[in-house]
Amino acid sequence: MLNFCFMPELSQRSKQMPASPIRRLVPYADAAKKRGVNIFHLNIGQPDIETPPVFWDQLKNLKQNVLSYSPSNGFAFYREKFAAYYQSLALPLSPENFMITAGGSEALLFTLLAVMDHGDEVIIPEPMYANYIGFAHMGGIRVKPLITHIDKGFALPDISEFEKNISPSTKAILICNPNNPTGYLYSKDELEALREICLRHNIFLIVDEVYREFVYDGRVHYSALQLKDM
Repeated sequence: MLNFCFMPELSQRSKQMPASPIRRLVPYADAAKKRGVNIFHLNIGQPDIETPPVFWDQLKNLKQNVLSYSPSNGFAFYREKFAAYYQSLALPLSPENFMITAGGSEALLFTLLAVMDHGDEVIIPEPMYANYIGFAHMGGIRVKPLITHIDKGFALPDISEFEKNISPSTKAILICNPNNPTGYLYSKDELEALREICLRHNIFLIVDEVYREFVYDGRVHYSALQLKDM
């Protein structure tokens, strides 16, 4: 009697998912550490800033007998704190403008899936955060990279370059401001130019502002939330 062992196949989506280049570096770094090499990790955005003691105090003294589900859009008190933060920046947002997610990555994935269908396109300046590619791939969304150049400080290409890449399938432009991985801070003029092109072509402008407080040399972050009629 012959015994056969069959394995069901994984989806084509999972087979075609691009591996994260950030994570691919980790085994090399770990192997180098074992050889006594001093490694400076530039592959992942892990800050070395000490976690505020109030966080640990609140966690240790949490008075909650049952760990229950939270509301789908997040606890009201948390959304109120976000609204207060943006109001302190003269951005008139209310708690209803916020949805709490498990980090920025989930928020970006939700956003891409909410505004784009399979086969749609998103234009992203390159170099880009590598996981944008993976998020887009999950939804069958095509990434159209728009190359920026180091000799220009990774500034946005001329708007005419965006125009050349917009097709009937283009649904959005995605930028990270300040940019990951270049650190480039997009100016008010650059964001206004993106506003004009998005309104003209009726496409979304998605702005990842997770590093909005990482701004130096007296420069000021201009938020996409300050753009009129968007």
